[in-house]
Parts: sequence; C-alpha cells; structure tokens
Amino acid sequence: MKTVISLVALAATSFAAAPKIEQQPFGEADGKPIFLYTLKNKAGMEVTIINYGGALTSLKVPDRNKTFGDVVLGFDKLAPYEANTSYFGDLIGRYGNRIAKGKFQLDGQVYQVSTNENGNMLHGGTTGFNRRVWDAKDVSTPEAAALELHYLSPDGEMGFPGNLDVTVRYTLEAKNGLRIEYSATTDKPTVLNLTNHSYFNLAGAGSGTVLKHRLTIRAEHFTPIDDGLIPTGVEQSVEGTPFDFRHGNVIGSRINQDNEQLKLGKGYDDNFVLDAPGDLKQWAVRVEEPNSGRVMEVYTDQPGVQFYTGNFLDGTMNGVGGAFKYREALCLETQHFPDSPNHLNFPTTTLRPGETFHSVTIYRFRTEE
Repeated sequence: MKTVISLVALAATSFAAAPKIEQQPFGEADGKPIFLYTLKNKAGMEVTIINYGGALTSLKVPDRNKTFGDVVLGFDKLAPYEANTSYFGDLIGRYGNRIAKGKFQLDGQVYQVSTNENGNMLHGGTTGFNRRVWDAKDVSTPEAAALELHYLSPDGEMGFPGNLDVTVRYTLEAKNGLRIEYSATTDKPTVLNLTNHSYFNLAGAGSGTVLKHRLTIRAEHFTPIDDGLIPTGVEQSVEGTPFDFRHGNVIGSRINQDNEQLKLGKGYDDNFVLDAPGDLKQWAVRVEEPNSGRVMEVYTDQPGVQFYTGNFLDGTMNGVGGAFKYREALCLETQHFPDSPNHLNFPTTTLRPGETFHSVTIYRFRTEE
C-alpha cells in the first residue's frame, strides 16, 4: 500500500509541475471573446499571446543581471490591435510581405487579391490573418507550455483561392526559446507565405532606438526592390553594400548612407536570402544588445528573412513602454520572398491539395557578459 501511495504522490507532483497556460479576458471582436494567454517556463521567461490576430503581445526575458524586461512592442488593450496598421506582433497571412498590384497567375488563371498599399497587396490585404479571431487550445506538455491557434480561411477570402486550413503553435521552450510552428492545407491550388511580425528591442520596449544593436545575418544575397518596394526579381550580392551583415555590424553604422535601396525603404526594409535555409541546427540571424547583454538568435527553415528597422513608426501609437517612435524596434520576419508568385526564379509559394505546408521558426534568447 505504501508503494501505491508513493506512486500516486509522485504522479500528482509531476502533474503539478507541468507547465500551464493562464487565460484571462481581453475583450470582444466580431462578436467573439478574445483572451490573453500567458505561457511561462521554469527559467522565468514569459510570453503573452491573444487570439485576435494571433498577436504576440509581450515577451519577457532576462538581461545579464537577471532582470526581466519586455523585448517586444505591444499593447495591454484590444482596441490598438484592431486599429493598428503596423502589424505589432501579428500572425501574417495568407501572404506575408507584398504581391505586386495584388495580381498573380496560377495554373493559367489570373487572380486579383486585396490591395492595401499603393496598389499592391501587403501582408494579406485589407483584412488579413492579423484581423481574424483564431480558435485557441492549450496543448502544453510536461516539458513545455504551448498554445495552438487555428483558423479556416474560406475560399475567395481577400481574393485567394481555396479553403485554407491553418494551424499555428507557439511553444515556450525550457531553454528560453519561443518556437512558432506553422501548418496549412488547401482544397485548391493557392499561394501561401506565413510569418510573425513582432517588433523587437532587446534593451526593452520604450528604451530608445535599436541603432546600437549589433546584427549578424547569414546571407550572401538580398533581393533589391523598386520604388514600389517590390523585388526586381534578381538576387544581389551583399558584398560592398550596407546590406552586408555576414560578420556582424551595428545597425546604425550604415543605415543613413547614400544608397538607393536604403532611400526606397527609408532605412532597412529588405528581404535577405539565407545561406542555409532548412537548417534548424544553426542560427540564421543573431541580434546583440550591448547594454543589457541580451542576445537573440533566430532559427528558421524558411529561405528568407525580412529585416525592417521600424522606419514608419512615428509615435502616434502608444503601447507598453510609451509611444512607439521612429526606429525604436526591428522586425525579423522569416518568410518566402516577397512577390514570389510573379518570379519563377524565387522559391515557390504554391500549395496544392494533398500537400501540407509546414514551417518552424525559433527566437532563442541568452545573455553575454
């Protein structure tokens, strides 16, 4: 009998130690309740996510002194997420980044999708995945807290073909990594480019610009853009340009150079062609913040990453940490290339019936002395 009691007690202890997700009301949208979900690990890292737009609203990690700070820009109310056009922390789809004139051809048929930026489609159109209410489910395991979000995008939504069944899973790893896993299936041929649009400042939200952050990108090429911010279709070497981050550079050291590409984006807003896509064993991007000692390493199986320096933040949006001002955050959107459906030389974004799109990106944090 003693043995049985001991085993029961052990099981109860193990169950109690398993990660749990806290849930609290966060408002209502489209007649549906919105909740804020909080994921924690044993190291003290904390992530909050809402099921409106699947937005990552807060991400708290330690600095070198073991002081926790929020390293993403976010809001503590629903209304700013409904109103914002800068995609703070949002899940992006059906197509992240841009499609020229909102048009593409697939299997001989021309599709016109929603346009919302200078006649082009940006981040899914006027009502992309960032403005949808997702179904949420706690899928935590004894090893890690995990939240699964699901959305069924109907055939024709924003002009895209096919009923698209999408699942995104956020997992908070024990070793201070936030893993985002995307899956999708369709019943008609379609195009797809899913990503997350979090704004990072490793010094902490509201602490000033990210121009002193040091950035390394394992990419020998980037995709130049025209004056509509649409890729020209070529892959250009970063050698001898302000886009060479292969060996690490302070972001602000070259951002204001007399360079046509920088002028078009008003700073960095460019897709980098990663050297080793599909390799989750080595990081693709590393960001270091000298004062806090925080380091973020990005692992992804996607072929590209959009590096953006918050060039259009103008202080009109107020969130946690104060007003979100010019260049006070950076985005690293792991992705397929912008306008890929119109460039056959780019990695394909076509998804067909019977296929399953699956992708993983991990934002992992540590500190340096």
